[in-house]
Amino acid sequence: MDTVGESLDRAVQGAFTRPVPKSAGAQVRYLVKQHQGSTRRVAELLGVTQRTVERYVKNRIRRPRPELAARLEREVRSRWQPQVRARAKRTAATSGGIVIDTRARFGFTAAPGTTDDARLRHVTLALPPSHAARLFTAQESGATEDELRRIAAEALGEVYFRDSGRRAQGLEVEFTDLEHVEFDL
Repeated sequence: MDTVGESLDRAVQGAFTRPVPKSAGAQVRYLVKQHQGSTRRVAELLGVTQRTVERYVKNRIRRPRPELAARLEREVRSRWQPQVRARAKRTAATSGGIVIDTRARFGFTAAPGTTDDARLRHVTLALPPSHAARLFTAQESGATEDELRRIAAEALGEVYFRDSGRRAQGLEVEFTDLEHVEFDL
């Protein structure tokens, strides 16, 4: 199942201008460079010995264990091109907005049998920059997945269901049973 936080990260990674290093040696060398040449800090970060990190740097070890490869990939992606990442977030939050594509159960407080009854919907919608800014700000401040979902539900409620205040005032949107969520800048 997709999460809102992971999907926001993937959307920002789509703005990268250069590919992320692919080999384990290149990834470890990048992390060592990011930590001012400290193989000890990288070893602590990855949960391996300092000697193992040094072997990856010199290409003496080429294929990491699957769990180490996943950790290595995650750590490199989280640090890759920070200026490009910041620019993409700033653009989305000030002028570009963000597109959400989701399949989830949307429900409202309404009488049973009405069209407002909770049901599975597939919604693809461009959210204005103010909603993108709220999502990115919450993510950067360490918001939980539930908080990010609540913010996304408020944005969808405002733009899609209430049509930016033109209809259904006071309608509270419930965003549950999330099957799929994807963001694009």
